[in-house]
Amino acid sequence: MANQYTNVITDDSFESDVLQSDKPVLIDFWADWCGPCRMVAPHVDAIAEEYKGVLKVGKMDVDENPMVPGRYGIVGIPTLMLFKGGSAVARITGAQPKDRIVAQILPHLDTEPA
Repeated sequence: MANQYTNVITDDSFESDVLQSDKPVLIDFWADWCGPCRMVAPHVDAIAEEYKGVLKVGKMDVDENPMVPGRYGIVGIPTLMLFKGGSAVARITGAQPKDRIVAQILPHLDTEPA
């Protein structure tokens, strides 16, 4: 489930889409059956729209893509992870309000949205 501002990230595309990105990338690790994931999805979509050009946002279905979540120790969803320069720099677990998510990713962004 991605809107026009979010990318679907897979185990195969993770390296090129996330680790090699020239911008910070926020990944929403989710699953279709996860109620809290559906609660946080509108926040993730809003952040993707508000920070376009400054931040890339992607969604990864943990059921269809088990390798990357396993590599990063994702044991509960929703988990949001922010990657910058090929490294994980922030992790947000559980359904959080949008302002709390933004507060944790903002220090890692180079500029604010226009």
